[in-house]
Amino acid sequence: MSALTLASTPEDATALQTAEAHHARLAGELTGRVTMLLTAVDRDPGAAERIRAALVAFCDRSLLPHAAAEEAALYPAAHALPEARLLVESLIAEHRCLTELVDALRTATRPSGAVADARALQVLFAEHLAKENGLVLPLLAVAPDVSLATLLSDMHQRLATGPHTAPGPVLAPGPDADHGRGPRDRDEEEAGACGGDCGCGDAEEKAEPEPELDVRGVPHALRHATVFGALDAVPVGHAMVLVAPHDPLPLLAQIEQRSPGAFSVEYLERGPEAWRLRLDHH
Repeated sequence: MSALTLASTPEDATALQTAEAHHARLAGELTGRVTMLLTAVDRDPGAAERIRAALVAFCDRSLLPHAAAEEAALYPAAHALPEARLLVESLIAEHRCLTELVDALRTATRPSGAVADARALQVLFAEHLAKENGLVLPLLAVAPDVSLATLLSDMHQRLATGPHTAPGPVLAPGPDADHGRGPRDRDEEEAGACGGDCGCGDAEEKAEPEPELDVRGVPHALRHATVFGALDAVPVGHAMVLVAPHDPLPLLAQIEQRSPGAFSVEYLERGPEAWRLRLDHH
């Protein structure tokens, strides 16, 4: 049995896999948004500024509340395990660093500064999740007196109800409360955009370059969730180039099942080392 599925109960094994997939989704969307910023900063400063503001909105809405809920629901139980105590304290310190990077990104006045902060945020978050996935969650899953499934349920309840104190601000209402508005709509509101109805942003929309997401180095078990998260960062009318190690037909089927008719696919390269596909969001 893989270490990823070792647990004291079947419920905890399932909870562990679900938590890892959720982490991959967060990391995927962060990667997609940072990639857009890196691609746009030298080619279209106006688009880069809008992408930066939307990245901050995503962190305020999803990443920082997730960290706060972890501290409230997961970390106390992990801290009670002698083998995890120091690790949890270091993870809490990393949460403070993540918050500081988001704040620096929020107040960045130069594109070079925004790019540096965004890239540092992406790297730190990836390392942070690797420690949680590889150490904290498995320790909780195998602990006989701990129910990881219950802890995660508590965490998700906190995310659903809010508010949160540290390290992030209050979680924004979900899509149902927003009458069907998705993450991109909320990003534009929080970034001060008009949403495109008046046409004032048409020039920036057309000039914004296409980000490229290379998943060849992503573990196979987490690859699809990473792509889903990155696609959530692609606004309607834009595209993302996906680089995969093989023809991703099962992934494309899942994308269509998840969002019927939302993305069209154009093959730009068909192996043998890489498959490059343009996913256009309609």
